Amino acid sequence: MILEHESVDVFLGLDVGKTGHHAVALNRAGKKLYDKALPQDETKMRDIIIKLTEQGKVLVIVDQPASIGALPVAVARDAGATVGYLPGLAMRRIADLHPGQAKTDARDAAIIAEAARSMPHTLRSVELDDETLAELGVLCGFDDDLTGQITATSNRIRGLLTQIHPALERALGPHLDHPAVADLLTRYPTPQALRTAGRGHVRARLKKHAPRAAERLTEAIFDALGQQTVVVVGTSAAGIVLPKLAEQLLALRRQRDEITAQVEALVEAHPLYEVLTSMPGIGVRTCARILTEVTGKHFASAAHLASYAGIAPVTRRSGTSIRGEHPSRRGNKKLKRALFLSAFAALHHPASRAYYDRKRAEGKRHNQAIIALARRRSDVLFAMLRDGTLFEDPVPKNLPSAA
Repeated sequence: MILEHESVDVFLGLDVGKTGHHAVALNRAGKKLYDKALPQDETKMRDIIIKLTEQGKVLVIVDQPASIGALPVAVARDAGATVGYLPGLAMRRIADLHPGQAKTDARDAAIIAEAARSMPHTLRSVELDDETLAELGVLCGFDDDLTGQITATSNRIRGLLTQIHPALERALGPHLDHPAVADLLTRYPTPQALRTAGRGHVRARLKKHAPRAAERLTEAIFDALGQQTVVVVGTSAAGIVLPKLAEQLLALRRQRDEITAQVEALVEAHPLYEVLTSMPGIGVRTCARILTEVTGKHFASAAHLASYAGIAPVTRRSGTSIRGEHPSRRGNKKLKRALFLSAFAALHHPASRAYYDRKRAEGKRHNQAIIALARRRSDVLFAMLRDGTLFEDPVPKNLPSAA
């Protein structure tokens, strides 16, 4: 954490909660200055911080800087205190060093304050000045929620289609991401409804959203309908549910498109937008997620960034029986997913593809090779963020040097 630790006189640890927090304040000698429950109330939090400033410079440390910890962070900064963040993993490891196994708010707050006093290297800075990042955090979180709901709704539709007409599901299920198919199911949700409508009406409905694929989808639908003549029990109920699910799917996709437009506008206004998107495989959504998870955090090296993201391999050795490197199960899962997906999307890039193919030739499975590529790309990403430079393709080593 970039902080003049020696200038701090009071360390205020906050174990934050939804309706209230517990606060423990220590001076440099470790003497307890405050140890009480603190409500989620701006006035009372401000009063405590101002009172503690009478003892000198105050450092406020929280275990959650966002969501339920956003108000304490904002109040502390406004009251003139420095703000720090103790990551959850560091918190758990430090807690194991303290006597007792109780899990209470008071104990957690005391551990946070003591960690700030005696182990400043475990802290991270909290930067909330950038309103763009705060807005991106909210929008990206909602986008993740919408993505989960879209996946669940699509799976439910495919499950119902499989139940009543497996052949029809094989024809329509893989294309549910296209609005034309969801729109078709709002009007003709059952095999009988599709047969009754006929090819002409089905083709016309599909042409509204898929003019090029309408003919192909129509033929696939009616070929599937010809493969089953019996009516499965539950088809009538499915005919009630399927249109509602299809409408829900369309509404969720419209909401996601709206959120994407707002995210895009915010991301494009950020000074690191051109830097991040210059790297192959990083689009608007991935750029937004990297910004929210990386900006404001200090990484001493590229290895530190990779470890934080959970894409650095973990070495395990014990005598001669256990040797090797294994994937990490820790790290920031949101950032790990963003780096994984960006590496996968970068396979069209010749240098990235060559590295992926080399790892596959070494015997690694697909996911292992993608993780290895993501780890390699994190080194480049770290340098880009550190220096503010755009991505450059690596120069092949066998090229002759310039005269």
